[in-house]
Amino acid sequence: MASRSYANLFDLASGGDLLDIPRTPRALPRIMTVPGIISDLDSCGANDGDSDVSSSGCRERKIIVANMLPLHAKRDAENSKWCFSRDEDSILLQLKDGFSSDTEVIYVGSLKVDIDASEQEEVAQRLLDDFNCVPTFLSHDLQKKFYLGFCKQQLWPLFHYMLPVCPDHGDRFDRILWQAYVCANKIFADKVMEIINPDDDFVWVHDYHLMVLPTFLRKRYNRVKLGFFLHSPFPSSEIYRTLPVRDEILRGLLNADLIGFHTFDYARHFLSCCSRMLGLDYESKRGHIGLDYFGRTIFIKILPVGIHMGRLESVLNLPSTSAKLKEIQEEFEGKKVIVGVDDMDIFKGISLKLLAVEHLLQENPDMQGKVVLVQIVNPARGLGKDVQEAKKETYLIAQRINDTYGSEEYQPVKLIDRHVPRFEKSAYYAVAECCIVNAVRDGMNLVPYKYLVCRQRTAKLDEALGRKVDSPRTSMLVVSEFIGCSPSLSGAIRVNPWDIDAVADALSLALTMNDSEKQLRHEKHYRYVSSHDVAYWARSFMQDLERACKDHYTKRCWGIGLGLGFRVVSLSPGFRKLSIDHVVSAYKRTNRRAIFLDYDGTVVPHSSINKVPSPEVISVLNALSSDPKNIVFIVSGRGRDSLSDWFSSCQLLGLAAEHGYFLRWSRDSEWECSHLSADLDWKNIAEPVMQLYTEATDGSSIEIKESALVWHHQDADPDFGSCQAKELLDHLESVLANEPAVVTRGQHIVEVKPQGISKGLVAEKVISTMFNGGNPPDFVMCIGDDRSDEDMFESILRSVSCPSLPATPEIFACTVGRKPSKAKYFLDDTLDVVKLLQGLASSSNPKPRHLAQFQVSFESTI
Repeated sequence: MASRSYANLFDLASGGDLLDIPRTPRALPRIMTVPGIISDLDSCGANDGDSDVSSSGCRERKIIVANMLPLHAKRDAENSKWCFSRDEDSILLQLKDGFSSDTEVIYVGSLKVDIDASEQEEVAQRLLDDFNCVPTFLSHDLQKKFYLGFCKQQLWPLFHYMLPVCPDHGDRFDRILWQAYVCANKIFADKVMEIINPDDDFVWVHDYHLMVLPTFLRKRYNRVKLGFFLHSPFPSSEIYRTLPVRDEILRGLLNADLIGFHTFDYARHFLSCCSRMLGLDYESKRGHIGLDYFGRTIFIKILPVGIHMGRLESVLNLPSTSAKLKEIQEEFEGKKVIVGVDDMDIFKGISLKLLAVEHLLQENPDMQGKVVLVQIVNPARGLGKDVQEAKKETYLIAQRINDTYGSEEYQPVKLIDRHVPRFEKSAYYAVAECCIVNAVRDGMNLVPYKYLVCRQRTAKLDEALGRKVDSPRTSMLVVSEFIGCSPSLSGAIRVNPWDIDAVADALSLALTMNDSEKQLRHEKHYRYVSSHDVAYWARSFMQDLERACKDHYTKRCWGIGLGLGFRVVSLSPGFRKLSIDHVVSAYKRTNRRAIFLDYDGTVVPHSSINKVPSPEVISVLNALSSDPKNIVFIVSGRGRDSLSDWFSSCQLLGLAAEHGYFLRWSRDSEWECSHLSADLDWKNIAEPVMQLYTEATDGSSIEIKESALVWHHQDADPDFGSCQAKELLDHLESVLANEPAVVTRGQHIVEVKPQGISKGLVAEKVISTMFNGGNPPDFVMCIGDDRSDEDMFESILRSVSCPSLPATPEIFACTVGRKPSKAKYFLDDTLDVVKLLQGLASSSNPKPRHLAQFQVSFESTI
């Protein structure tokens, strides 16, 4: 049945019958319009999708793409014209401090107000000229379905671990809203395409609203320099996999070059999803985590965002801040203030926080009348009954606490449910002895950072308050272990927000801790927050993005796949698909040919449960091996009994079993055993170790070969199996350190085999045998699909480069699948391999021959 996820995303996004998507009023001019020349690497033409402009002499540019532009907008009351100003508190604006002063930053996003269609062209030009902003004008209906619908009612709850298990517990997946999400992402991408110079500009996309945007940009510009940062949590695979469009979104993110997360937990969940749903493995090299995706390496960045120190300190120096601080001190004189600042939504844990304060007062009567929680409630960002229910519950609990423990002079909970200006929040932060962030799930949450800076105060604020500049600074933090900033605040008291008693105890500890301990914790936290500010975060991310993109123009790129299945294959310039006509032409011109073929994944698909070769494979191998000009070998890691049985009808086919430990020149010749490593006593050491891991890892098994042991974990849990394989590898390397054996890790396996044995040795011996028999090869073809076959590719190139050869042979080293390899050529799959072999077989001229003319004892050549 065809997927209902819309395989062709681009058709969906441009389908006018789905949603009324407004047309761009006019194409905004490219900032750079210097005509250029496509480089040699771009000779693939339109398929490469690269730049047609040059940027010689242009300023360095960064294009920042986010749901909302960092602007305020309002109509002038007198002339009804739109007035715009920068939102100085926006992190998108603040991150500019991390770039060099000569960097031009352009913003792409939506405005927070609806602009009439008749005004859009004028507004767009003004915003570009005055603010370097490019607006995406979404229709009211599209904006509602995209943001309030798919983003806030489906992605936001899911990313915060809330599943719609029943109609009253979140909204079920709605395909109409998904269509709106895709369409909105396409509009954002179109705006980027209007202004981008893809050869030089860096694009930085922000947050979960735009997770499929990278696919559109990568489709148009295969080598676009693209980073993505997720500001929300990324859920575990058990949660994420419930999303019907899970693969589409994952592949969208993988079309970026660098993907950033606040914490390792979020990154780990993303990597786990890529492993479980897309079969992708990751590795860490020199401190950088990378995912190989069709030859491209997608890097993972783990760094929490910081705050803008200068912005906060400037607010602290305002006279209004000093005045408000004095007012608050007078209001709460003789009392200890706990501050909380949260958005009104179900994930911020406001009601749980209030229950903890209630429990604190109940269990500590001496604190009644002396402790006040000031809870500032920011306006809700979304709509829905869940927000209204959370608000109602908050007010009920606050009222109950004040009725029970309050009086005319004392209210233990002060709820501020209105817009609170920056200076007023800063004043509350500066007064509070403790700050509590009790969210049940949150992406980052910068409230603790802001609190720390305000508690540090400034010299001007101290002067206004009549304090000494060198007076000790103290602060205490109680933070949920489920928020992104928690790992970076090692001196905070971390709590499980669901454990009311534990949160109450943490508040008690924070309020009663001695000042010297508070001072030490504050100093530690302040050093981190002041050195890891928003500029540090932006600079670090952009440095890693530049590193991730540095090889873009050293490789050949082309796009494959439709819709959200689109991806870019990126491989070395000399790596290309093997042409059947080219090989057949060389085949016909030559007379002494050596052909080496891997088995699993080369002539038989890995996905096939029945591993017996098909009649077509047997027929073509018979035809090739019967040609007197050919020496044909199947070189496999499988045991000799299996290979003998499967190829019993191939009289003149050579077989190399167990990676070359056993070799047979024809069906009627004897199996020859390598004497490079005759001692196999190490198997008695390795097998019990493997057995331990097999018992501990459900779905794993041991394959016992005559010369090797293989531990398989393909049917085990992907994460656990991979973890156990790494541990087993280390364990075996330790116990076999002094044994003549090597331990290797392959795709879903850990193998122990004798030292010196490899598929490359087989190729070397066969070529050497031909050379010593007076028949040096003039045609060598080797096809394989995994790591062990790389040894064959390498040894063939080494063997035929011998200066004693009369002429350089035609060499065709070919891997199966488009992936980085030592081979020069690739074929897409086993079907292509069989088709190639059939092409060669049809050009053969089989005649009876005697193998003895080539065969020399395998043992004598070792």
